[in-house]
Amino acid sequence: MSQIRECFSWFMIGRYGADKLSRFLIGFSVALLIAGVFIRNSWVDILAFLFMALCYFRMFSKNIRKRFEENQKFERLSFRVTEVFKKWRFKIQQIRQYHIYKCPSCSQKIRIPRGKGKVSIHCPNCKTDFVKKS
Repeated sequence: MSQIRECFSWFMIGRYGADKLSRFLIGFSVALLIAGVFIRNSWVDILAFLFMALCYFRMFSKNIRKRFEENQKFERLSFRVTEVFKKWRFKIQQIRQYHIYKCPSCSQKIRIPRGKGKVSIHCPNCKTDFVKKS
Protein backbone atom coordinates (compact mmCIF):
# COMPACT_ATOMS: atom_id res chain seq x y z
CA MET A 1 0.00 0.00 0.00
CA SER A 2 2.79 2.41 0.86
CA GLN A 3 4.51 1.59 -2.43
CA ILE A 4 1.38 2.67 -4.35
CA ARG A 5 1.22 5.87 -2.32
CA GLU A 6 4.89 6.51 -2.96
CA CYS A 7 4.48 5.95 -6.72
CA PHE A 8 1.51 8.32 -6.80
CA SER A 9 3.46 10.95 -4.86
CA TRP A 10 6.30 10.63 -7.33
CA PHE A 11 3.82 10.92 -10.24
CA MET A 12 2.30 14.12 -8.80
CA ILE A 13 5.63 15.95 -8.47
CA GLY A 14 5.49 19.05 -10.66
CA ARG A 15 1.74 18.74 -11.24
CA TYR A 16 -0.90 21.22 -10.09
CA GLY A 17 -3.05 19.07 -7.79
CA ALA A 18 -6.44 19.87 -6.26
CA ASP A 19 -7.65 23.37 -5.48
CA LYS A 20 -10.96 25.10 -4.78
CA LEU A 21 -12.07 25.02 -8.43
CA SER A 22 -11.25 21.31 -8.70
CA ARG A 23 -13.26 20.52 -5.58
CA PHE A 24 -16.17 22.53 -6.99
CA LEU A 25 -15.97 20.67 -10.32
CA ILE A 26 -15.96 17.30 -8.55
CA GLY A 27 -18.92 18.28 -6.38
CA PHE A 28 -20.83 19.64 -9.37
CA SER A 29 -20.21 16.50 -11.42
CA VAL A 30 -21.35 14.27 -8.53
CA ALA A 31 -24.49 16.41 -8.20
CA LEU A 32 -25.09 16.00 -11.94
CA LEU A 33 -24.64 12.23 -11.65
CA ILE A 34 -27.18 12.10 -8.82
CA ALA A 35 -29.57 14.29 -10.81
CA GLY A 36 -29.01 12.01 -13.81
CA VAL A 37 -30.37 9.08 -11.82
CA PHE A 38 -33.69 10.90 -11.40
CA ILE A 39 -33.81 12.70 -14.75
CA ARG A 40 -32.70 9.66 -16.80
CA ASN A 41 -31.23 11.76 -19.58
CA SER A 42 -27.93 10.71 -21.13
CA TRP A 43 -26.87 14.36 -21.67
CA VAL A 44 -26.73 14.93 -17.92
CA ASP A 45 -24.38 11.95 -17.54
CA ILE A 46 -22.22 13.15 -20.44
CA LEU A 47 -22.03 16.64 -18.92
CA ALA A 48 -21.05 15.15 -15.54
CA PHE A 49 -18.33 13.11 -17.24
CA LEU A 50 -16.99 16.22 -19.03
CA PHE A 51 -16.80 18.19 -15.77
CA MET A 52 -15.01 15.27 -14.09
CA ALA A 53 -12.56 15.01 -17.01
CA LEU A 54 -11.89 18.76 -16.80
CA CYS A 55 -11.21 18.42 -13.09
CA TYR A 56 -8.70 15.61 -13.60
CA PHE A 57 -7.08 17.48 -16.49
CA ARG A 58 -6.56 20.47 -14.17
CA MET A 59 -5.20 18.32 -11.33
CA PHE A 60 -2.68 16.48 -13.50
CA SER A 61 -1.62 19.55 -15.48
CA LYS A 62 1.99 20.72 -15.35
CA ASN A 63 1.10 24.27 -16.40
CA ILE A 64 0.84 25.48 -12.82
CA ARG A 65 0.71 29.21 -13.63
CA LYS A 66 -2.30 28.81 -15.95
CA ARG A 67 -4.20 26.61 -13.45
CA PHE A 68 -3.43 29.10 -10.66
CA GLU A 69 -4.87 31.96 -12.74
CA GLU A 70 -8.01 29.91 -13.46
CA ASN A 71 -8.42 29.23 -9.75
CA GLN A 72 -7.97 32.93 -8.92
CA LYS A 73 -10.72 33.88 -11.39
CA PHE A 74 -13.00 31.25 -9.86
CA GLU A 75 -12.29 32.47 -6.33
CA ARG A 76 -13.04 36.08 -7.30
CA LEU A 77 -16.35 35.01 -8.84
CA SER A 78 -17.29 32.79 -5.91
CA PHE A 79 -16.43 35.62 -3.50
CA ARG A 80 -18.84 37.95 -5.30
CA VAL A 81 -21.61 35.36 -5.19
CA THR A 82 -21.10 34.44 -1.54
CA GLU A 83 -20.95 38.11 -0.52
CA VAL A 84 -24.40 38.69 -2.02
CA PHE A 85 -25.82 35.83 0.05
CA LYS A 86 -24.00 37.03 3.18
CA LYS A 87 -25.51 40.50 2.74
CA TRP A 88 -29.01 39.01 2.38
CA ARG A 89 -28.48 36.88 5.47
CA PHE A 90 -27.25 39.88 7.45
CA LYS A 91 -30.27 41.96 6.38
CA ILE A 92 -32.65 39.18 7.43
CA GLN A 93 -30.95 38.95 10.82
CA GLN A 94 -31.20 42.72 11.23
CA ILE A 95 -34.90 42.70 10.35
CA ARG A 96 -35.55 40.02 12.99
CA GLN A 97 -33.70 41.89 15.76
CA TYR A 98 -34.26 45.55 14.91
CA HIS A 99 -36.76 48.01 13.47
CA ILE A 100 -35.16 50.29 10.94
CA TYR A 101 -36.81 53.71 10.73
CA LYS A 102 -36.10 56.72 8.56
CA CYS A 103 -35.84 60.15 10.09
CA PRO A 104 -38.84 62.25 8.92
CA SER A 105 -36.70 65.30 8.20
CA CYS A 106 -33.43 63.97 6.69
CA SER A 107 -34.29 60.32 5.77
CA GLN A 108 -31.33 58.97 7.78
CA LYS A 109 -31.82 55.27 8.60
CA ILE A 110 -31.89 54.57 12.34
CA ARG A 111 -31.81 51.10 13.88
CA ILE A 112 -33.91 50.49 17.04
CA PRO A 113 -34.08 47.15 18.95
CA ARG A 114 -37.43 45.35 18.78
CA GLY A 115 -39.66 44.87 21.81
CA LYS A 116 -38.91 48.08 23.76
CA GLY A 117 -42.39 49.67 23.40
CA LYS A 118 -42.68 53.32 22.38
CA VAL A 119 -39.30 54.98 22.24
CA SER A 120 -38.13 58.49 21.56
CA ILE A 121 -35.61 58.42 18.73
CA HIS A 122 -32.95 61.09 18.38
CA CYS A 123 -31.54 61.38 14.86
CA PRO A 124 -27.73 61.60 14.99
CA ASN A 125 -27.61 63.42 11.66
CA CYS A 126 -30.09 66.31 12.00
CA LYS A 127 -30.79 66.12 15.78
CA THR A 128 -34.56 65.70 15.26
CA ASP A 129 -36.56 63.80 17.93
CA PHE A 130 -39.52 61.61 17.02
CA VAL A 131 -41.48 58.80 18.71
CA LYS A 132 -41.97 55.34 17.20
CA LYS A 133 -43.07 51.91 18.46
CA SER A 134 -40.31 49.33 18.58
